[in-house]
Amino acid sequence: MAKTDLITGNVWEQYSNKVIERMNSPKFLGEFSEEDAKKRDAKLVVADFGSEACGDAVRLYWLVDIKTDKIIDARFKSFGCGTAIASSDMMTELTLNKTVDEAMQITNLDVEKALRDKPDTPAFPPQKMHCSVMAYDVIIEAGAKYKGVDANQIKNNEIVCECARVTRKEIEDIIKEHNVKTVEELQQYTDAGTYCKSCVKPGGHEERSVYLVDIIEETNKKIKQGEILSKIVTNVFDDMTLLNKIKSIEKVLKEKVSYILEADGGSVELVDVKEVEDNEVEVLIEYKGACSTCNAAVLTLYMIEETLKKELETDKIRVVQI
Repeated sequence: MAKTDLITGNVWEQYSNKVIERMNSPKFLGEFSEEDAKKRDAKLVVADFGSEACGDAVRLYWLVDIKTDKIIDARFKSFGCGTAIASSDMMTELTLNKTVDEAMQITNLDVEKALRDKPDTPAFPPQKMHCSVMAYDVIIEAGAKYKGVDANQIKNNEIVCECARVTRKEIEDIIKEHNVKTVEELQQYTDAGTYCKSCVKPGGHEERSVYLVDIIEETNKKIKQGEILSKIVTNVFDDMTLLNKIKSIEKVLKEKVSYILEADGGSVELVDVKEVEDNEVEVLIEYKGACSTCNAAVLTLYMIEETLKKELETDKIRVVQI
């Protein structure tokens, strides 16, 4: 098939030379047997993984030196597209001469970057990124087999971005820490949604159970609800809801101010409480009885304001007579 026979004539130009080379001539295609392992005094590890996204499958073979946990040789077999073959080939190479624990730190992003011709030019189209995801998964499967544990104990099952292997918890933590409101802001801190983009919002080439836009919205709602709840239960005046600020002010006026004014035949009535600039609270009061005609009304106003500030432990209160 000629390049011009394809949907777009430049489709091959979206793949790096390294990818095309490994598509055509993989370097580590093959398999090992138990006999091969015995000859090299190593443990044979065979792991399989299949991708539901594209129908590809890969089998990874490791020969591991059990004294050092080092992978002394590796091979793979793959059933799938050219990108899956190239990714599996590079993945196999990257695990060589590493310990099992070191190999388990390799991700599909490492594989994709190793296949680039230029550091800033992706090795293949973003919609093919899921083909490299098997590289991560099959390594985890192999590592789990070698360690004798369930792979699900190692992998986080709440993967949201398959391409970058980013979990929901990681995304939620970033949103909380950096006050993220948009996908663009999120991508300043993670690669989630930067490749095939199916996880960003509905309408991509793969349907997802949850999308980045949903997680951002839901997490911000929880943050807001948490802030409201903390204001409801807090004893810190500046952090209270307006309703609780009013109740606190009323309590101080009743318990610390009213009895002083009543002794001189006066009283004070709370008319309104307003939140103004810089989180300051404006307390509107009206004098009653003898206080309404008292020449010392200004001093009384100062006394009320200072009493409120002291009792409520804040300097954000301003008392105004109306």
